[in-house]
Amino acid sequence: HLATSLPLPSERDHLRPRIDLVVFMIDIKSKYSLKNVETSLAYVDARFFLGKVCFLVTGVGRVNACSIETNAVCKLGETYCSPVLFCELELEGVRAATAQRLVRMLRICAGLVPGVSALSFVSLMRKSDDD
Repeated sequence: HLATSLPLPSERDHLRPRIDLVVFMIDIKSKYSLKNVETSLAYVDARFFLGKVCFLVTGVGRVNACSIETNAVCKLGETYCSPVLFCELELEGVRAATAQRLVRMLRICAGLVPGVSALSFVSLMRKSDDD
């Protein structure tokens, strides 16, 4: 399911399936995109930041057209202890690889991978202080 911003409308709460993973998409060419994500973050339950949120940054193939500093997005990931994935959706191979990566993350977050929890998975993805 897709939403352009949060909070989600409450009138359909009874029909909404369980939410296993929240992916915030940020178009690096649009400052509005980052502002929308920052505003929406306030509506996410704090428990989701324990492995069930990630940031997907698109448009990274055009550095000269960027309106957002990549450091700002990386800081957002650090602040919310959530992974940041960078991709260029216009390239078919990158788009397919990113989709597969998101599906693997979703399977883990949904509890469909035995022995791996969302929290342990996100801790593996985090950069260590030694890096």
